[in-house]
Amino acid sequence: MATETQVARDKLVEDFKAVIQDAEELLKATASQTGDKISAVRVRAEENLREARRKLGEMEGTLVERTKAAAKATDELVHENPWKSVAIGTALGFLLGMLSSRR
Repeated sequence: MATETQVARDKLVEDFKAVIQDAEELLKATASQTGDKISAVRVRAEENLREARRKLGEMEGTLVERTKAAAKATDELVHENPWKSVAIGTALGFLLGMLSSRR
C-alpha cells in the first residue's frame, strides 16, 4: 500500500514537471507575439510557473523527508525486534506463497 502511494506521488511529480516544462516551451514559442492581452497572459503564466516550481520543490522536499523518516523508523524497529521482524517476514512469505500457489 505504501509503495503504491509512493509510486503515485512520484508519477504526480513527474507529470507536474512535464506540465511546467511544456508551459515554459509555450511561453518561449509565443515570445514574438505582441499585444496587451498576450502580454498580460504571459505575465500571469510566468507567475503561475514560478509558484508551481516553488510548490513542486516543497513537495519533493516533504516527500524526501517522509521517506527518510519511514526508513529510519523501520530500521529502528527491525534493530529493536530482530526476531519478530524475521518471524513477520517469514509469515508474510508463507502467506504469499500459499496465495500464489492457489491460483
